[in-house]
Amino acid sequence: QVQLVESGGGLVQPGGSLRLSCAASKSIFSIYAMAWYRQAPGKQRELVARFTSDATTNYAGSVKGRFTISRDNAKNTVYLQMNSLKPEDTAVYYCNLWSTAIWGQGTQVTVSS
Repeated sequence: QVQLVESGGGLVQPGGSLRLSCAASKSIFSIYAMAWYRQAPGKQRELVARFTSDATTNYAGSVKGRFTISRDNAKNTVYLQMNSLKPEDTAVYYCNLWSTAIWGQGTQVTVSS
């Protein structure tokens, strides 16, 4: 069973940046797509960005131009670079092995002054 471990969350001021990491326990990125989701308090979990196995990327409209998903196959790690952060980006961020029930434990991102 593949395990995913996120890191990199924290508290940042509006306009700031953070980079989230999602490390997989096995080498899978050449086979599977990976995605980042987020869930804010009282809201449903939403798709933020996706990196397909053929290197295509997709973004939610609310983060397009500010967030960038990337991966390092050698490190079995997917990243989410978040720039120009806004208070509405505050949420727990999860990585997901696309179309599976395999999720990381989540990492909290708080954007506040």
